[in-house]
Order: sequence, then C-alpha cells, then structure tokens
Amino acid sequence: QVQLVESGGGLVQAGGSLRLSCAASGRTFSSRAMGWFRQAPGKEREFVSAISYDGGSTYYADSVKGRFTISRDNDKSTVYLQMDSLKPEDTAVYYCAEDWAPHREWERLYEGEESDFASWGQGTQVTVSS
Repeated sequence: QVQLVESGGGLVQAGGSLRLSCAASGRTFSSRAMGWFRQAPGKEREFVSAISYDGGSTYYADSVKGRFTISRDNDKSTVYLQMDSLKPEDTAVYYCAEDWAPHREWERLYEGEESDFASWGQGTQVTVSS
C-alpha cells in the first residue's frame, strides 16, 4: 500500500513562494505518474499539475501555468510543487496523488482526472494572504 505524505504548506503573503513536497513509500513511485490537486473551502477538489513517471512530461492547470513548477526525484521517491507568485485564490489544501497505471503519459492538454489516481495523501494547507 502506497503512503503519500505532503509537507511544505504554510502561510505566505501574495507574491511569495512555497515549495511543497510529497514523499512516497512503496516500490511503485518510479513507474507512476504523480499529480497535485487542491481543494479550497466550499469548492470541489481541482487539478493543479501532474508529471509523468520519468519526469519527461508535465501538465498544468491554466490557473497555475507559468507560476507553478512540478518536478520529481525518483531516487528520493519525492515529488515537488514549486509555487511562485502566489495569489490569495491559491489558498487551499493541496494533495498529492499517485497514478494507478504504470508508465502512463497523457495527451499534451491533459486536465487531470481524479479517477486516474488511486493513492492520495492527507493534504497540506496553503494560505495566501492579500
């Protein structure tokens, strides 16, 4: 059973930066795509970003494109989300998730489907003040 543990959340002023980390246990990490989702109060969970199993392909929601960068270190079984130029509307609980299918890559304009991900972390709170 894969366990995912997010860290790096916190309170930051608008325009600031945070780097989220998601450490994975288990032996599937290096063969699975990883994703980041977020859920703001009173809203549904939404896709933020994803990265293919080898890091060769990355995907972003339009709302974060150009501001967020996803990366991964397969030797450390960790995926990262660098968040720059943060806005108050980025305030949410951020979740990482592992794809259930091995070695999958999506089309270039992939918009993130929760059903593609089988394992989820507990989330880390990001709060951006104005």
